Amino acid sequence: MKDRVGEKIGWTAGWIGGFIWVFILSIVFLVQGKSAQGFLGMSLTGLAILAVVLFAPWRLPTTQYWKLMLAPYGVFLLSIAWAIWSYGGLGTAGLTWWNLLWLLPLLIPFGSLSTRRWGDFDVQRKTPMDTDKPRP
Repeated sequence: MKDRVGEKIGWTAGWIGGFIWVFILSIVFLVQGKSAQGFLGMSLTGLAILAVVLFAPWRLPTTQYWKLMLAPYGVFLLSIAWAIWSYGGLGTAGLTWWNLLWLLPLLIPFGSLSTRRWGDFDVQRKTPMDTDKPRP
């Protein structure tokens, strides 16, 4: 598992990168004097980082990915609700309930990664073919 540095970077940087907008929007709100929205956004950013680190698949290698993704996805959905609330609701932000359907593609990883686990990779590498003969 030590040689899976790229996957660890992908999980951590990918999720944290997905929350950069919350941090930036929080700073904008703080500069505008909307301290409640700004500090709540900063708290959500901290909660997101905590969820990404605590529910990292290498920390819980036998847990299915869909279960591990529940925490970051939950914080992500809270962040969306926070942003809509910060702008005064759907109507004030110029959105309708139908606009939220654009969020459905975000759920694709739940289907494609559903039953996989971090530890599955190690089991695949320990086949007799891999251990007996070096590959050309």
